[in-house]
Amino acid sequence: MTHDGLTGDHGRQGKRAVTLIQSEHLPVISALLGRDLIAPEELRRTILVSGINLAALRLGKVQLGTMVLTIEGACPPCSRMEEILGFGGYSAVRGHGGYYASVLTPGVITLSDSVHAHMA
Repeated sequence: MTHDGLTGDHGRQGKRAVTLIQSEHLPVISALLGRDLIAPEELRRTILVSGINLAALRLGKVQLGTMVLTIEGACPPCSRMEEILGFGGYSAVRGHGGYYASVLTPGVITLSDSVHAHMA
């Protein structure tokens, strides 16, 4: 992880270096679309987290592995959601699209890392 986001990703330095989405929102989006399952990669976010309320951490710090992020704001859905998810995709993701973040401390993350509010 660099200040530009995930190595090899299209992220850019600044407030939108990384995008996160809570796994708890996937069943909601699926239900709104009348589908059994939405794969996280369909939503075009770079990190899937679970067990933490990102909305409550807006402008706060989150640690994943050795990296620290600042949660900057909510990610509105893009027009590609209609292409990817079909009719109603944009509306289904609205309010459930995750958050964008800046990289405060670059580091390494792995699939098994926990995510928690950073207190330092």
